[in-house]
Amino acid sequence: MAEPYTGDRIILKDLGFYGYHGVFAEEEKLGQRFFIDLELGTDLTAAAATDRLSAGISYADIYDVVKAAFETRRMKLLEAVAQNIVDDLFSEFEAVTWVIIRLRKPEAPIAMVRGEAAIELHRQRSAR
Repeated sequence: MAEPYTGDRIILKDLGFYGYHGVFAEEEKLGQRFFIDLELGTDLTAAAATDRLSAGISYADIYDVVKAAFETRRMKLLEAVAQNIVDDLFSEFEAVTWVIIRLRKPEAPIAMVRGEAAIELHRQRSAR
């Protein structure tokens, strides 16, 4: 079996969303910007050989799953938001074997001069 998080991958970076996730009442009421970076492990051999979208996974479909997962469930923690997204990606795309997701919150309500708060999850599809 291949080592986790190696091999072919689809990468989507800086997916921007506006959401109401967070611990504080102001975050729930006012919302803020979030950015997501994704890497999805999947075999891209057939798509590369055939040049057919049907042989791979549509980036637009990935985006739609991420957007729905991000927007439909309000969570307090970035970790929980990211896990919901990972769970939905595994559910929707059988060919995805692992996911690395970074969820960034550039306007986190903490004293930062520059920078952002972020988390990163590394998840493999569970063996069935």
